[in-house]
Amino acid sequence: MSIVRALRHGLRRLTHRADADREDADEIQHFYDQAVRDQLARGLSPEDARRSAQRALGNRTALREEVGRAGWESVVTDLGADLGYAARRIRRDPGFTAACVLTLALGIGASTAIFSVVEPVLFAPLPYPHADRVVAITDLGAPGAGGDVTYGSYEELLARAHTFVGLAAADRWRPALTGDGVPERLEGDQVTATYFRTLGVPPAIGRDFDASDEQIGAPRVAILADGLVRRRFGGSADVLGRQVTLDGVPYTVIGVMPPGFQNVLATAAQVWSPMRYRSHAPFQGPEWGHHLRMVGRLEPAATLDAGRRDLNAIARAPLAESPRPSWAALDAGLAVEPLRDSVTRQVRPALLAIMGAVLLVLAIACVNVTNLVLVRGEQRRAELSLRATLGAGRGRLVRQLLSESVMLAGIGGALGYAIAAFGVRALVALAPAGLPRADAIRLDGPVLAFALVITVIASLTVGLVPALQAVRADLRGGADAGARSTPRARHALRRSLVVAEVALALTLLVGAGLLLRSLERLFAVPPGFDPSHLLTMQVQIVGPRYRADTARQQFFERALDAVRAVPGVVDAAFTSQLPLSGDLEGYGVDFEQAAHENPTDYRDALRYAVTPDWFRTMRIPLRRGRFLDAHDRPGGPEAIVINESLARRVFGGRDPIGQRMRAGPELGRSDRPADIVVGVVGDVRQSSLAVDPPDAFYVAMGQWWWVDDVQSLVVRTNGGAAALTPALRRAIWSVDPDQPIARVATMDDLVARSEADRRFVLTVFEAFALAALALAAIGIFGVVSGTVTERSREIGVRAALGASRGSVLALVIGQGMTLTALGVAVGIVGSVAATRAIASLLYGVTALDPVTYAGVVATLAIASLAACSAPAWRAARVDPAIALRAE
Repeated sequence: MSIVRALRHGLRRLTHRADADREDADEIQHFYDQAVRDQLARGLSPEDARRSAQRALGNRTALREEVGRAGWESVVTDLGADLGYAARRIRRDPGFTAACVLTLALGIGASTAIFSVVEPVLFAPLPYPHADRVVAITDLGAPGAGGDVTYGSYEELLARAHTFVGLAAADRWRPALTGDGVPERLEGDQVTATYFRTLGVPPAIGRDFDASDEQIGAPRVAILADGLVRRRFGGSADVLGRQVTLDGVPYTVIGVMPPGFQNVLATAAQVWSPMRYRSHAPFQGPEWGHHLRMVGRLEPAATLDAGRRDLNAIARAPLAESPRPSWAALDAGLAVEPLRDSVTRQVRPALLAIMGAVLLVLAIACVNVTNLVLVRGEQRRAELSLRATLGAGRGRLVRQLLSESVMLAGIGGALGYAIAAFGVRALVALAPAGLPRADAIRLDGPVLAFALVITVIASLTVGLVPALQAVRADLRGGADAGARSTPRARHALRRSLVVAEVALALTLLVGAGLLLRSLERLFAVPPGFDPSHLLTMQVQIVGPRYRADTARQQFFERALDAVRAVPGVVDAAFTSQLPLSGDLEGYGVDFEQAAHENPTDYRDALRYAVTPDWFRTMRIPLRRGRFLDAHDRPGGPEAIVINESLARRVFGGRDPIGQRMRAGPELGRSDRPADIVVGVVGDVRQSSLAVDPPDAFYVAMGQWWWVDDVQSLVVRTNGGAAALTPALRRAIWSVDPDQPIARVATMDDLVARSEADRRFVLTVFEAFALAALALAAIGIFGVVSGTVTERSREIGVRAALGASRGSVLALVIGQGMTLTALGVAVGIVGSVAATRAIASLLYGVTALDPVTYAGVVATLAIASLAACSAPAWRAARVDPAIALRAE
């Protein structure tokens, strides 16, 4: 029979079952009639001929079933029968079904939700054409940890590189949008004209930047994000050619990016404009500051290693026509890595640790359900023995038991997918700000495929071991024995699974405990100031009337006076950068009396331009000398306050007061007097509580080379800081209502946000650890309870022979605690290896912290004792007469 005819025949038998049965019966009857005729032809009597034909034919029902199993459709029929039987079985025991389904749903749902976050962030390619060829380029010798490059380095690499079809650079830009509606500060980038071509995504409407847009003096142009256009300009294509006012300057909109465009270098960017730097600029200019992020697109035939060799060959071979300052000499070389790895480096350890944790929870859930199925299999030994006695083969029994497990896992998987939908929302809400590709987190095709794979694995894990265990014994003999006794091997298997549960739970609990102690230690670190009762907000001034430094300074001074007049304000000050807010602006510094082998070998330090009350408002302690005060004005002697780290690094035990220092644009220049160090203050944590305080210097607003147009206001209040927000906004807008105010937060919130990554991991770990602890306790309870039920006759005999309730309690509880002890021993070994995955997230504690391990072991012991108590009390109350009479 051809494949098509076999397929058609099988489908007809499946869809017209009654007709197929009649055809089978007619065929069997035809063979029977033919056999009768053959026997009559041989001379037998009609009665003998019928008996002979019947003996040759055998049982008609069995024959009809054998004929029906001849085609492929019998597999479908048997599978349907097995699933129908499984459905009846799990419906008959709702308690068991609910326990299994909910446990599996928890494990599958949690792992699916976490995978929906991990997959787009760590594994999915970036949303650019041939994204594997887009790389991030960083300067290994740049000060700080960012590795940003200078424009001078970018310019040289662009001219000399051979393995790249495009190189581009971007600089953070936060322009104020004014003129239409409420003033708003936007997140954006100033980029080279090659930026979007290097990423491979052109504007959806309008044109891209070109080289002429980068020329100094060319008309100002901008490209907007689709979301900004829809939100502020109605989403019309008429926005092309429109004038928008950014930082008080008119820009012409020349393009709109496609909907859903992901700018992974700055996820919140909504506007882009060409950067305009001078070629071959003096070393003192902004062109040689380390503040540009650089990307490149490799040639189609070039490998990552080839691109790395190309750029590092350029770094090692400077040209006379392209001089480099010492701080941008590229002596340490350049790092070239896939852009995806670069943007996810900070969150990779946290997400991988969470993924490992959720897989442990899934493993515990599968182990727990496996144990439940094993216990249920012991209760069904008589039923399985009877089915075997009636002719069911071991393969059919295994298939039927697996069908039940597959159905349980399927229901659990469906419910788990629904749980994952809520879990994704919770994870996105809990995720730290700036999580790369957060807008790509969703339940999509890859996530659904992952859920299906996990469900299949769970069903096989849960079903295969119990099914093989159930049919391995002598089932035909078991019909008489019933479920009176349980083989030692089955007890050992169930206890081994409980030990595994405890070990996995201990690993999760240790991870959560280490993170909790780490976070406690971290928040005990003094930030260098008093964050209580502090409210912060960022004020940006725009407009042609504020182009002069004197005008900007007058605005901030008048705004400060208005703020101080608000009832409830104790102190107030402005600063160019705020601790623990993400600001990080540094400059090279040099002291006249600091010995250098190379006179151009400058240190790097953070620069704070502040108003005089800054130190009092923040309560930063004075260590030596004086604070900046109202006498430090433009035109007067330029005063500098340095922090303890910088003073210690440069002067050791010498007194730095009165020393002369140059910073930033002053380096290497003698036409301007050096600044004088007038004080030393305590260190302040700038980027994180976990990072040592950086070198820093403070200069009075107006005595720096320029007055920053973006300043952070810090207000100390005598009550709830956040409640003063509306009054402070009104005070600032009373000076000029067109100036945008952004990033309003209490300093306590900023301190907490600075460690959001660790808090996020801790929150998820705690949830999973509690789930693991509960599942392990349930597993111990199930095994001990089942053992009590199976040993009720033995316990009754013990009681009849004089065993006290205390001895029975000790026997049962000892059994459960022994399993816990074995699990703890195995779990400690596993935890020592597993906690290496979270080592980078720890602070102030080691991965072998004895306090954490002791606390976790005590917690598991208490949970295990609680799980053993109920079965132990039930065993202690067993009536010997009833137990013996049942036999």
